[in-house]
Amino acid sequence: MWLTGLSWLLSLGLSLPALATSQSPSVAVPAAPPSLDNASCLSCHDGKKGKLEVPGSDGKARALRSVARDKFGESVHANMECVACHTDIVDNADKANAHAKAPDAALKKVDCAGCHEELWQQTVKRGKESERPRLGVVAQNIAAYRKSFHARPNADDKTKPNAACDNCHDTHSFNVPTKDSPQRNQWRLSIPTVCGGTCHTDELEAYLGSVHGKEISKKLLAQAAVCSDCHTAHSISATSGDTFKLMVSSNCGNCHVDKLETYKGTFHGQVSTLGYAYTAKCYNCHGSHEILRVNDPKSMVYPTNRMQTCHQCHDSAKGLPDVPAGFASYQPHGNGHDFARYPQIWIAWQIMVQLLVGTFGFFWLHTLLWFYREYKERQKRAGQSHIKPNSVPAHVEGKHIQRFSPIWRLAHLTFALSLMVLTLTGMPLFYSGVSWAPKLMAALGGPHSAGIIHRVAAVIFAGVFFFHLIYVTIRITRNWKDFKFFGPNSLIPNLQDGKDMLAMFKWFFGKGPRPIFDRWTYWEKFDYWAPFWGVTIIGVSGLMMWLPGFFGAFLPGWIFNVAAIFHGEEAFLAVVFLFTVHFFNNHFRPDKFPLEVVMFTGTFSIEEFKHDHGLEYQRLVDSGELEKYLVDAPSPVKLAASKVLGFTLILIGLTLLTMVGIGFFTTH
Repeated sequence: MWLTGLSWLLSLGLSLPALATSQSPSVAVPAAPPSLDNASCLSCHDGKKGKLEVPGSDGKARALRSVARDKFGESVHANMECVACHTDIVDNADKANAHAKAPDAALKKVDCAGCHEELWQQTVKRGKESERPRLGVVAQNIAAYRKSFHARPNADDKTKPNAACDNCHDTHSFNVPTKDSPQRNQWRLSIPTVCGGTCHTDELEAYLGSVHGKEISKKLLAQAAVCSDCHTAHSISATSGDTFKLMVSSNCGNCHVDKLETYKGTFHGQVSTLGYAYTAKCYNCHGSHEILRVNDPKSMVYPTNRMQTCHQCHDSAKGLPDVPAGFASYQPHGNGHDFARYPQIWIAWQIMVQLLVGTFGFFWLHTLLWFYREYKERQKRAGQSHIKPNSVPAHVEGKHIQRFSPIWRLAHLTFALSLMVLTLTGMPLFYSGVSWAPKLMAALGGPHSAGIIHRVAAVIFAGVFFFHLIYVTIRITRNWKDFKFFGPNSLIPNLQDGKDMLAMFKWFFGKGPRPIFDRWTYWEKFDYWAPFWGVTIIGVSGLMMWLPGFFGAFLPGWIFNVAAIFHGEEAFLAVVFLFTVHFFNNHFRPDKFPLEVVMFTGTFSIEEFKHDHGLEYQRLVDSGELEKYLVDAPSPVKLAASKVLGFTLILIGLTLLTMVGIGFFTTH
């Protein structure tokens, strides 16, 4: 039917923009035959002659539709003839015979979508898309509509969709006003009535009592949210489906920009951003059509109502711990930039920022200066080794010295692997908005699986840490009389470490010789003690977020906001420090590049030992104890395996560092 009308339109040379914009077309349209022109149609259907009825097939009167002449004249279809759409009307000369067809026969259904799609296809074929952009938008809207909830067959009448074009658009007066025009505001104000007037009546009643509805109905504030702002206009999906749930928070964020950003920083928002719909969205906390201001006692998030609202999800019957008292003061939109509203969060954020800036500022400067000095000295050596030949007595040449026992090496490897797994499983949440995050989370099996893996790795990580504490405590207790807390074999920082660091900086700038170190250097001591702070902060904060029901029973809710900041930022500090500074100190500086295997073999050459720890070497020589620590060099097989393991760990670490870098610079 509509193809006939389309051909008729095209044969007349109808200007397509007339169907796509609210402006009147500039191309004159030839008049239809007198018996079929609009004037003849409107002579009956103008609504000025009272109710227009014809006998129906059931013998009862059937009302015919009236068309307001003035509104039709201002519509986007104003220059079209009625018969262009109502193609089954072939003659209306005999009005008594109602268009030369049975009066009880209804007109064929006009196919709005099909007509506009065909018009756009013809436009594309002619290469005129740039001249009719609005028609392209209409075609996109139709494509979205065909996939929408409205286009599905109605439950009561399968022959009809839930909603067709003319349910929302009065085709005889349809005209979307231009943006920023007074007419546009009036059009927006009418949208809730269009949606709720005949179909969504209950939702309209709730909406009119909401903060959005009051802004529209009482204050006539057209900028307030209307139905299409949350549900979209044409791609409307079922509200119970994941598509809508994942979209609705972003729609809210079109107006509430700052609230959307803070929401995305929470666990709820991170999981949603990754594409999983089971965590709380805006409407779970604020309601949907009945949203009230936060300070309204009836609001779902009013302080006295929050526990009940949280209980909708946090219920043991639904698999989550019951709501503890502390949840009432949790700040789902808290941020570290507003001291007046969120002082605890602001303080926590400032602490972590200063820690990050201070740590990276000092050690990255230290790294750059160290690289520069070693590189310059390597140039002076013209490619010769940094260790002088024959630097040790002949009888110990080729020997290695035992540096790390098997248990230390196993602990280091387990620590490193568990930390990498923690990084891998934690990054997708921390950087949920980055392109690689959803793919990685899907590869991990989703947030539930990733969470289990993360917590298992955390237990292993903490287990190694506590095992080490027990091991060291036992060793010190057994040798209590001989152990010196600030002695050369102790990892406790002392005054000499400060002197060594100053001497190192003098060497960096060419103002003195490279210092000679004892068993432990000052940077090795920092590497050793940093996890005591890191594990404590990450571990305690992670445990709190793991068991919110337990800790929320006796701690205020804002403590979880602080825990999230400490956990994420300290993890960022640990990962970036280890894979930049630690890797450089041990593997990437010119004298060690590309790999130092001592932590994998447990030994290094006596020459290397003398160069790196000259004071300890000399002390062992003077005391005659050097031979006690000498061992054979590792076998070629062991050395090769150590290199493979070392390079593998470095490659994994650098890959994780790259992903963290992409995440950081994408989100900041």
